[in-house]
Amino acid sequence: DPIRIVIPSGSREGSAFVIWFRRRDKALNQTACPGYGLDRSPWNETMNREAMHKALAGSQAGKLTFPEVVGMLVNAGVESYFADLLRGEETFYTTDGETHREQMKLPPSKIAGEFSQPGLVAAIRAAQADQIRYPEFVKQATAAGTIGYWAFLTGKKVIYFGRKGEFHIEEFPRQKS
Repeated sequence: DPIRIVIPSGSREGSAFVIWFRRRDKALNQTACPGYGLDRSPWNETMNREAMHKALAGSQAGKLTFPEVVGMLVNAGVESYFADLLRGEETFYTTDGETHREQMKLPPSKIAGEFSQPGLVAAIRAAQADQIRYPEFVKQATAAGTIGYWAFLTGKKVIYFGRKGEFHIEEFPRQKS
């Protein structure tokens, strides 16, 4: 059965961004589905929830930079995570199909009714320059109308969402050589 993720996008009933996924069966392997890049190994039942918790807690305390959080999560097997700023929770998605959800400890921020891409980009640039850390980033991003974002760690990009379906895609900065 497919998994349905609903991301609320406003106060109107039925207003949401919906994503459908098909869950991999534990017995599914490359032989059953050649060419789809599925792991031959069974699911990792020992997901590193502690590393996810430490990354989230350190980030929310303003102690970690985004690259440090990414490194911790990738090492824990996380390929992406969704930060739902309306509900105040983050959901982690691992490379082996597992998920883990945690409540954010930051105080809720009022989310602006209108999406401001320039306001969001200014917050992103300030965080990239380590001028602000996550607590201030969340304040600025929600003031810019961001309801949530999906960080694709292995894809090296983040997609930010506004209440009315607006979005901004931000590629990870390239490492200086």
